[in-house]
Amino acid sequence: MARSWTRLHAHLGVPPGAITYDMVAKAVADRLEETDDLDWKEALPQPPQDGRWNEFAKDVAAMANTRGGLLIYGVSNDVRMTGINPQQVLEQQLRQWVRNHVQPYVSGLSFLPLASDDGSHSVLVVDVPASVMAPHLVYGTAAKDKAQQAAVAPYRDGSHTDWMPEHLIARAYQDRFARQAAAEAELQEHLQYAADIGLHASQAVWIVIPSRPQRPLPRMVPPLDLSAALRVVEAGLRTSVELKGEANRVMAPVLRSVNPTPRRGLRRWVISNTLPASDSIIRRPVFVELHHDGTTVLAADLSWKALERLEGTNVTCPVPVDAVASAAFEAVALAAEFRRALLDDSASDVTALVVAPPDYREPFVPVVREMGTFVTIPDYARRPPRLLPATSEIPAAADADVLRSVAEELRAGIVNQFGLE
Repeated sequence: MARSWTRLHAHLGVPPGAITYDMVAKAVADRLEETDDLDWKEALPQPPQDGRWNEFAKDVAAMANTRGGLLIYGVSNDVRMTGINPQQVLEQQLRQWVRNHVQPYVSGLSFLPLASDDGSHSVLVVDVPASVMAPHLVYGTAAKDKAQQAAVAPYRDGSHTDWMPEHLIARAYQDRFARQAAAEAELQEHLQYAADIGLHASQAVWIVIPSRPQRPLPRMVPPLDLSAALRVVEAGLRTSVELKGEANRVMAPVLRSVNPTPRRGLRRWVISNTLPASDSIIRRPVFVELHHDGTTVLAADLSWKALERLEGTNVTCPVPVDAVASAAFEAVALAAEFRRALLDDSASDVTALVVAPPDYREPFVPVVREMGTFVTIPDYARRPPRLLPATSEIPAAADADVLRSVAEELRAGIVNQFGLE
């Protein structure tokens, strides 16, 4: 998925969206100069020879190590449209060069072959996102000693590519670790806040699944309005059905409640059926948060209806495994649809956690049901006193198969702790 806001968008004053050939042509006509996030390239990348560095891998790593940017092939250094032969664009080979020569791998690369309306000119735009895993090192061999490997960290210094000195490499590693710590802290804050709200609302066992973009949204991306927020939830429901192949059991109640209208929170939309005027007595208590920074939260009461159906079993913390699966698929689908609505091109960290009120002292018990009725508590299942969070990542370019695997990873991360498949 290409980024929705780039140097071309900023120069041309157009809103976030896909890059087009006309945008490139207008930038060339304006003689837009190279910057740290824009590099004009006349010829397509060529294989390295005589032990020289792989220039394409170096250019990608330099952009990723700085703040991301565009490599545009088919435009000369003096900013004239020269064009390229689109038949010579070998995307698989280019990706292989990056995979072989750059560590850690730069994820999220987008290759955009663009042609003029009359087909007379073509360009290749390689969109490199800013990487949360910087610094990226480029590996190569010396011409005189092919067995000797060397590694350098390139970066963009204005319109030029240079090598990071040791102190910049050290700072880049410090920034990486600081970003990871801050992202984990913010994700945990969302998780705890949502869990506290849910437990306060019903004093039951809840599943909470927040998802947070790894990179900040561009400042010019406006927050969704009320109708758009509802459309995101509706789209998330439809997508989750496509992913899981069956009807939803978790998030649907927020749209079937008496008053499903989103209400404003602190820089977020909150869509819930846990309000006093709602019908959460007859529908599972659920709430969804759509934050202006791209974060989503899905929280649902897992104990709903389970305790009354398990009356007389001394089970106080039931965990219906089918509801866990539904919540995982719906949370991943919700995050994907929210990213699409915001034109967000970042990967997202996602965490699922099952929590009980702090005064509960009984273990969590898995419950299996068939045909809508709770039928068994597996004798062979473990009953852990607490459940660890399950984590995963939703890649920037995620199709249905990838989203399905992420949801399955979250589901398995919870259910496997009971010794169940």
